[in-house]
Amino acid sequence: MTLNVGDLAPDFSLPGDGGKTISLSDYLGKSVVLYFYPKDMTPGCTTESIDFSEREAAFKAAGATVIGMSKDSAKRHDTFIAKHDLKVELASDEGGEVIDSYGVWVLKKLYGREYMGIERATYLIDKTGKISEIWHKVKVKGHVDDVLKSAQMLSS
Repeated sequence: MTLNVGDLAPDFSLPGDGGKTISLSDYLGKSVVLYFYPKDMTPGCTTESIDFSEREAAFKAAGATVIGMSKDSAKRHDTFIAKHDLKVELASDEGGEVIDSYGVWVLKKLYGREYMGIERATYLIDKTGKISEIWHKVKVKGHVDDVLKSAQMLSS
């Protein structure tokens, strides 16, 4: 499935960190930054999650909530959050249905080997639930600042 700017973001209700349930529909009336990442505790994913956490107050000031999503279990998310003092919410999509609905379950290549995995991607969703901006094949360095600028512009 391919999603485009202007499309309604697919709703979801998934286990989250701390035993809570995270549902996109609970955030109607607020902007949401939904970032997909391959795996907890890996270098790039850790850096990205820390970067989003360090700017969590700025996102909140822009009226945006930040949610990270991977196929890791909610229990593993809890460990990841505790180890790195993360301030963002993490949703667990172990079955991959939501990841697939956002089109980020893709064929990847590494050292000549092909495999299916999560493409690092971020979706900025506006207050009405529509996709405002999409970043595919994200490079971690500088990414969070770009997303924050877009979230701030969306709120003004």
